[in-house]
Amino acid sequence: MVNAATNSGLTARLKAEAKRLGFGQCGVAPAQDDPLVGRRLDQWLGAGHHGTMEWMEARADVRRGPNAMWPAAKSVIALGMSYAPEDDPLALEAHPDKARISVYARGRDYHDTLKKRLKALARWLVEQVPDSELKVFVDTAPVMEKPLGQMAGLGWQGKHTNLVSRTHGSWLFLGAIYTTVELEPDAPHDDRCGSCNACQVACPTDAFPAPYRLDARRCISYLTIEHKGPIAVEFRTALGNRIYGCDDCLAVCPWNKFAESAAAHRDFLPREELIAPSLAKFLGFDDAGFRAFFSGSPIKRIGRERFVRNCLYAAGNSGDASLLEQVETLTGDPDPVVADAAQWAERRLKEVP
Repeated sequence: MVNAATNSGLTARLKAEAKRLGFGQCGVAPAQDDPLVGRRLDQWLGAGHHGTMEWMEARADVRRGPNAMWPAAKSVIALGMSYAPEDDPLALEAHPDKARISVYARGRDYHDTLKKRLKALARWLVEQVPDSELKVFVDTAPVMEKPLGQMAGLGWQGKHTNLVSRTHGSWLFLGAIYTTVELEPDAPHDDRCGSCNACQVACPTDAFPAPYRLDARRCISYLTIEHKGPIAVEFRTALGNRIYGCDDCLAVCPWNKFAESAAAHRDFLPREELIAPSLAKFLGFDDAGFRAFFSGSPIKRIGRERFVRNCLYAAGNSGDASLLEQVETLTGDPDPVVADAAQWAERRLKEVP
């Protein structure tokens, strides 16, 4: 078995291969559980800040760290791929008749792109060390990618709780490979947020009870993607025209000025029809139309009902009386959550002068 102390050259070659495969960052951390990460996870779950994401609580025991999941693991390879946008994610705030979609969801599903390249890197490693074992993860297992990314030197968990890179800002898709190979570890990254609180101030729903702590129950990304029922009335106006996710806390991070556009990754380029789409287009979706339009997109996973619900809240906030006829049609939708959102939007639009 390869030992980190005797074969640092393997780590260097691994990073070169990762770069060739399109990863903007690659770092290595020992596969050791960090007690601090476990305590913070317990505190977060204990406060109920995970909302209805029961899967966070159900596998909390193995979420604590690499060894908790796989005791045989010796190293964690943390990888980041940039999806930095060319345009300003906040620009559509001034156009309430347009739908705002989180930058990461305007192109193809990142899970597919990252997993394909992670598997290619994993195959390369097995070729170098034939007796090694490994596991590949992309946001679909109880893996704490962000603290692992910090331990591997990719960046640090900012006050908005996402990983921040000095070279890619807040725009990184994260993946990880656990391996039985002992690789040379990188130094953990130090925190560079300083006194900045731009992300905290930018949040439309005050979802940060404190720096470095997120209450998902108040987060627009959670509310529009993970939350299945009606969104609480207190948050509906704050949603504005955001129909899938929210980029506000990421977009205002000063470290983004160093980020280069992700144009090299064609899968992450936005579909033209998702850059500034009209709400009217989306309000007319039936289930088949929704599934066809969002084939290959991460948006597809939330389903037509949740998606149209979000669009109706945005319609109610738009001040665009021309949407009223479509909204009224949906007040009788078979799905009670959609019908409730339509009735709320109808009342709002009838108040428009």
